[in-house]
Amino acid sequence: MKNYPLMKNNITNDDLSTIINFLKDDNVRLTQGEKVKAFEIAWSKWLGVKHSIFVNSGSSANLISISLLKHYFPEGGEIIVPPLTWSSDVFSIIRNGFTPVFADVSLKNLAINSSLLEEKITKNTKCIFLTHAQGYNGLTNKILEIVKDRNIWLIEDVCESHGAKFNDKKLGTFGHLSNFSFYYAHHLSTIEGGMICTNNDEYNDLLRAYRSHGLVREMQSEKTRNKWIENNEQLNPEFIFAVAGYNMRSTELNAVIGLNQLLRLDKNINLRNKNNNKFLSGLDGDIFYTDFDLNGQSNYAFNLIFVNKDKNKRDTLEKNMNSANIEFRRGSAGGGNQIRQPYVKKLIDNINPENYPICDHIHFYGYYIGNYPDLDEKSIDYILNVIHDF
Repeated sequence: MKNYPLMKNNITNDDLSTIINFLKDDNVRLTQGEKVKAFEIAWSKWLGVKHSIFVNSGSSANLISISLLKHYFPEGGEIIVPPLTWSSDVFSIIRNGFTPVFADVSLKNLAINSSLLEEKITKNTKCIFLTHAQGYNGLTNKILEIVKDRNIWLIEDVCESHGAKFNDKKLGTFGHLSNFSFYYAHHLSTIEGGMICTNNDEYNDLLRAYRSHGLVREMQSEKTRNKWIENNEQLNPEFIFAVAGYNMRSTELNAVIGLNQLLRLDKNINLRNKNNNKFLSGLDGDIFYTDFDLNGQSNYAFNLIFVNKDKNKRDTLEKNMNSANIEFRRGSAGGGNQIRQPYVKKLIDNINPENYPICDHIHFYGYYIGNYPDLDEKSIDYILNVIHDF
């Protein structure tokens, strides 16, 4: 194991004790039940939304969200997405019959450059799938104006940015839907898990059906359930499949961990931000980009991006970090430019990754390094010394 990993101690002894105590119940239920419901309610309250639907991963949250969009736009259409994102954002679009339209990112926040959006929007645009990468806010007033004026959907991918804010309001509360990941390395972890959030009652019912085989009985609205039952008298009310759903439920064990981790989430976010501020203040700004927009940050990892293209310096940096047992990922969020990935090349013809120069620069000359609450100032100083040892 690396001395300085991407994440450390994210599942604590206290989390494990909570699981042990839960398992001592004589009638313990492990599949989705009351603890899942409690976690959904607690997360909704913390985030500031009406509905939250707990699923088995952030990727599942992405897939279900785009499946819901397909429910309203069965003819398909175009979805604007950054090439600097996780693979499931892109393949969820493709698998549901939509066309991804890529928009390059800004170095300031690693998110879609909103000044490029107008030229990307057509009459076929159905949605902007915005990724808030690495704990930075990707929203702008321009984006919110566009989705309102053009009457298109906004889906927020907040998988790496729990608690980050725009205009003092948490990300994940602005879009039609928002998605979170609770993977081991993220701000809050349920080992594996994810959440879909919305303020829309109808979306909530359909999302719950998509999560569980498409079943009507999963919908929360009694009125909606009864409508489906009345329109399908030939079917057993317990087995009406309203949509072509999946089985993407999580478990009570994951929810128990989530409830316990939520108690320390705000404190951990503050620690991560403090670490990131120290890291950035120690970087040589002539060599590495440091002018990130930190307003509303909820730092996920230390971002390290060369100002200039210098393969020799890049290779030396990687050698030094490997020798010092510092874990890193070249390409930052999602490994860099998704357009260079085999699955995109196979499914989309005639798309040139070099047409997205900022993302492509990050792909070859950008990194992220682990930031976590247990990381102390002495360790950050050591990491900075290794980074600058050219």
